[in-house]
Amino acid sequence: MKQSFSRRSFLTKSAIASAGVFGAATALSDTFGMTYTNKIDDQPKLSAPSDLKITDVQCGIIGGSLFVKIHSDQGIYGCGEGVDAIRGSESLALGFGRRLRGQSPFNVHKIFEDIRRAGHFGGGQAGMYVAVLSAIETALWDLSGKALDLPVYQLLGGKFRDKVRVYCDTALYRVRFPSPDDFAQAATDAISNWGFNALKFDLDYAGDPDKYDRYNWTASPGEINRMYDQLAAVRKAVGPKIDLCVDMHGRYDHVTAQTIAKKVEDLNLTWLEEPIPAENYDAFKTIAEETSTPISAGENAYLGHAFKQLLDNGVDIVMPDLQKCGGLGEGQRIANLANLYYVPFSPHMVASFLGAMACAHVCASVPNFHLMEWQSYFHTNDMYKKIVIFDEGDWVKDSFVTVSNKPGIGVDLNIEAMREYKRGDAPFFD
Repeated sequence: MKQSFSRRSFLTKSAIASAGVFGAATALSDTFGMTYTNKIDDQPKLSAPSDLKITDVQCGIIGGSLFVKIHSDQGIYGCGEGVDAIRGSESLALGFGRRLRGQSPFNVHKIFEDIRRAGHFGGGQAGMYVAVLSAIETALWDLSGKALDLPVYQLLGGKFRDKVRVYCDTALYRVRFPSPDDFAQAATDAISNWGFNALKFDLDYAGDPDKYDRYNWTASPGEINRMYDQLAAVRKAVGPKIDLCVDMHGRYDHVTAQTIAKKVEDLNLTWLEEPIPAENYDAFKTIAEETSTPISAGENAYLGHAFKQLLDNGVDIVMPDLQKCGGLGEGQRIANLANLYYVPFSPHMVASFLGAMACAHVCASVPNFHLMEWQSYFHTNDMYKKIVIFDEGDWVKDSFVTVSNKPGIGVDLNIEAMREYKRGDAPFFD
């Protein structure tokens, strides 16, 4: 549903009212002046932007995303999204919403800090608490931008770029045990079908017949050779100019991480993502020091505090997920922190197109942006087209997303279309 109120219309009405008062006080006749005044009085009045107040928060879950919608007393609303740590989180989102009623949505940082501090003993450091807060915080930016008739990147201080470069997650993990030829084919398909010039592949396969057992995180020689052969096939198929990003999802140990990072050095990877779990940041230090392969991490880190530890331990590229690390403001703080270390900012992104565009606003607003994740399901799953409203042309072209100049994020939710995918009797925008 499109917004029924334009901030420009409010400003126009204000200007007309001022002109009427000035005219009545100078040259206009009494009759004309009274008619003009009466006409103005007959028009509906909206409060000034500074008087905007939050009235309600609604939410619903589709797939791995929590969507929230924050309403105001001027008929303007904002939308946000949280991912991953959101199962069963509706009551938490609605609880946060009750705290917001009567507040100004423009106090985004204050609201964020109030909710975060309130969770000091209730999980406010990570996980579901912060993922839900990320959705709320994003919706506040969207609402504020719509109310002020400004895109989110402008609220964040302006933009360094109009377009954001993305890499395509080929989602080859859907193939039970892909061969090197499968890897090469997926790469060439993404380039020829969709025009991407940066790709990502996963190396962790629980069903690898050469795996020792499901609990041993040391990769066998057979696994190491399989990983190398898969990536070598991609590099041969696409040539040297395509960015090749690789994810291990934190499912291996330190020994394996060191081994594979050294072995793939001749393939010129853009990065090797989370070869070890996220819990022990210190363990990244020696891995990063002992290889020329860039090491990236941050998908499972929360708030700026965690990223300082990653940066202090030599991670080459930070990749926060803005739909769960704390939101858009926190994402920008993380990027600016990384910039002090001369480290690139390449956010993880597994949300809908609402989340992708929200993330793109932050990527546009920081100097050290590198690459943003893009999901192949945007091209293969019709649900993702149905649940959002966007009328500014192609979502992605030649591996770039053009950042919306519309007020707020620039992408709306189609609530009626979303109902087709809702689950059970859980709250759903009611």
